[in-house]
Amino acid sequence: MATVVDVHAPPATYRVPGWWSWLTTVDHKRIGILYGTTAFIFFLIGGLEALLIRIQLFVPNNTFLSAQAYNEMFTMHGTTMIFLVVMPMSAAFFNFMVPLLIGARDVAFPRLNAFSYWTFLSGGVLLHLSFLSGGAPEVGWFGYAPLTSPQYTPGHSTDFWMLSLQVLGVASLAAAFNFLVTIINLRAPGMTMMRMPVFAWMTLVTSFLMVLAFPAITVGLILVMFDRYMHANFFNVAQGGDPILWQHLFWVFGHPEVYILILPAMGIVSEVLPTFSRKPLFGYPVVVFSGIAIGVMSFGVWAHHMFSTGMGPVADAVFAINTMLIAVPTGVKIFNWIATMWGGSLNLKTAMLFAIGFIAMFIIGGLSGVMHSSPPADLQQTDTYFIVAHFHYVLFGGAIMGLTAGAYYWFPKITGRFLSEKLGKWHFWLTLIAFNLTFFPMHFTGLLGMPRRTYTYGDYLNLTLLNQLSTIGALLLGLSVLLFAWNILWSLKYGEPAGDNPWDGATLEWAIPSPPPPYNFAVVPTVHSSLPLWDQKYGMPEHAQSHRLGDELLGTSPASELGLPEAGPAVAQRRRLEIHMPRPSIFPPLTGFGLGLMAAGLIYSPIISVVGLLWLFMGIYGWCYEPAAGEPAVVEL
Repeated sequence: MATVVDVHAPPATYRVPGWWSWLTTVDHKRIGILYGTTAFIFFLIGGLEALLIRIQLFVPNNTFLSAQAYNEMFTMHGTTMIFLVVMPMSAAFFNFMVPLLIGARDVAFPRLNAFSYWTFLSGGVLLHLSFLSGGAPEVGWFGYAPLTSPQYTPGHSTDFWMLSLQVLGVASLAAAFNFLVTIINLRAPGMTMMRMPVFAWMTLVTSFLMVLAFPAITVGLILVMFDRYMHANFFNVAQGGDPILWQHLFWVFGHPEVYILILPAMGIVSEVLPTFSRKPLFGYPVVVFSGIAIGVMSFGVWAHHMFSTGMGPVADAVFAINTMLIAVPTGVKIFNWIATMWGGSLNLKTAMLFAIGFIAMFIIGGLSGVMHSSPPADLQQTDTYFIVAHFHYVLFGGAIMGLTAGAYYWFPKITGRFLSEKLGKWHFWLTLIAFNLTFFPMHFTGLLGMPRRTYTYGDYLNLTLLNQLSTIGALLLGLSVLLFAWNILWSLKYGEPAGDNPWDGATLEWAIPSPPPPYNFAVVPTVHSSLPLWDQKYGMPEHAQSHRLGDELLGTSPASELGLPEAGPAVAQRRRLEIHMPRPSIFPPLTGFGLGLMAAGLIYSPIISVVGLLWLFMGIYGWCYEPAAGEPAVVEL
């Protein structure tokens, strides 16, 4: 039977969650929350690993960590932060916000969406089971051959790394295909591609990058698996193999991966800056096409990671030029963001501060990246702490700060409450100061000759003070993350109620209740501009009247709140709409965990793989034959 829901009432699914409803949910918003919560837990784990690294390097010749433990820490830190933190944090915003931004009731494939989360979780758990099974991976997040061969890592540590990355790749591809179809096919009527919010555009570009880049590392990991399990010798020089082949396969994936990590943050900043500058984004088409250009060009720069391998002058020159050229569309974005703020009425809320911080820190990381495009300079800097400083300015100063801006910006929409602005300002300034104290000195330690991935150093290098500054900064940075966690926990219970559109935003997500109902929009909106809410509220009266949204369009907010003239008594009559949403399903988590069990069985026992295979097929079978639609909800307007 149908359920009657008042469109203005808080959705019951958020009031009484229940663990079973979270396990079986296919609601894109709940999956987004699951992604974000899990990624934040891994963020705390990866941060703890980083602190252990910095404590080891606090003084010369330290014995806090052994060489083996140090190798495990930097491998797990890098792998965790790349695959289990930044990517799933971006996926959390993809899941929760993209359907709202494009005026859709759900994603194209809700159960595939749930499958992607549970597969991601099983891959992350499999990777961390290595701590309980004889030792964590110790080959770096890049896994250079021949370090991955049985000769150099004879235990199972590399197997955990290799198999978990393959499981995580399945999760990423499932999510990418889902969002490609969602954005292309489920946009609201009237929302042309050039009326889409920039964050939706960057999600689209990122999804294409995942679809095109992940097959390369999948092939490489399969070759590693053949080498380890079947002695295939793809990377064994003595048997005619080539370890440089792994570097090509890895970096054909690895450099687009950098933009998979940074483009979502760029999209978030492109949403935050206009809202808090009270101006439309300057040069919207240029920002969009520069993002597309970055995605295309990212596949032509991978070998700048390999200048020290002796590729020859022609290859070096080609990849150096391409690396310099990819800085152009990135610089274009930065100028557009600055122009958006120029002359605007700036409202320096915490989200805006993190967006500005993103721009400043990313400029520093970008400038040092251009330095690496020159092969002679790169030969001096490669495998030193200068490189560590560079990519942390890009991935923490860039990606993490951009994602944090998104958290402060969209938290009211997700939960219906504000994050504390007072705690938020403390969080921002402590993060900015601690981040620069941690990583800026690494430019100098690198240029002075300190190699990365080395567990200790001697007194004769005179690098003690710089390393101590970095360690103190890392401890303060960890404190800033704990402050953010406390802000979230406190605000969930005591935060100020936010209302539907607390920032006076211009895009569709601000036109529905906070938190959104399961069906998002009672009536799918029709869009006539790239800034529909501002177009209604601040546009010319005759222009607003020609495409008024009101209750009938958005199914949520009174016309008076949208700045529209009231339409008379007829609008006040309540209507009943029947909305069909996908039913919850246990089969996506069954399928995801079955895949993880299959991979784990290759390490522990073939019996586990057989059980995992049966579990996988049981999940797929049930998935295929269960009814897709649940009981309809009748919404009273």
